[in-house]
Amino acid sequence: MPHRGIVSFLTHVAPDGGAASLAQALDARVREGDLVAKLPDGAVRCFACGHRCLVRPGRRGICKVRFNRDGTLYAPAGYVAALQCDPTEKKPFFHCLPGSDTLTFGMLGCDFHCGYCQNWLTSQALRDDAAGVLPQDVTPDALVRLALRQGAQLVGSSYNEPLITAEWAVEVFKEAKTRGLKTAFISNGNATPEVLDYIRPWTDCYKIDFKAMDDRRYRELGGVLEHVLDAIRMVYERGFWLELVTLVVPGFNDDE
Repeated sequence: MPHRGIVSFLTHVAPDGGAASLAQALDARVREGDLVAKLPDGAVRCFACGHRCLVRPGRRGICKVRFNRDGTLYAPAGYVAALQCDPTEKKPFFHCLPGSDTLTFGMLGCDFHCGYCQNWLTSQALRDDAAGVLPQDVTPDALVRLALRQGAQLVGSSYNEPLITAEWAVEVFKEAKTRGLKTAFISNGNATPEVLDYIRPWTDCYKIDFKAMDDRRYRELGGVLEHVLDAIRMVYERGFWLELVTLVVPGFNDDE
């Protein structure tokens, strides 16, 4: 039986003025962030990822898609930039409902900048002028109904870093759980206790793309090894179904 695929919304944005128009489109598709502490002078501290960005009014976090407008942190919501229904093993989860399909949605932005990222069109939007795809408006109910029509058993957040769009993922996952579906994060693991506690009631599975056992390599990508090691422990302690995957990249981590 041929696999039931869904065409992803990968419409490339031209760099000639496209970045500005993309930023405007994304800034119109937001909600107030939950993973935040308000500070004096209108600044906020974001807890969506391990960078814990201090974001002053009119500025963006490292991810470029969470921003401070007049003392309020705004987070992406209400759209997808990529969407696909395919085997759960492709996420990859190898021990979570083997043989099932997962409806996977993605947004834009990332807290890392891996030079070998296969999803750079979505992950490096607003950071790389050559990256960026057009957002497509959607509701949690529409995504879940699509998953059910496709026969998926899970709904997953991937294609960009889901931690930085955790509020939207939780909205989708809440709807998915009411329909009997399992839910999953496919993440770089640069997490905080705050974001893991926030997503845990609605998230069953958590896959971490473990880059290397070398802090120097992590810093090349914009991360810190210790933060990810701490996150692995925290994910396990909170009872997520945890799987680790390492992509072997010649010349980067193949000598460990």
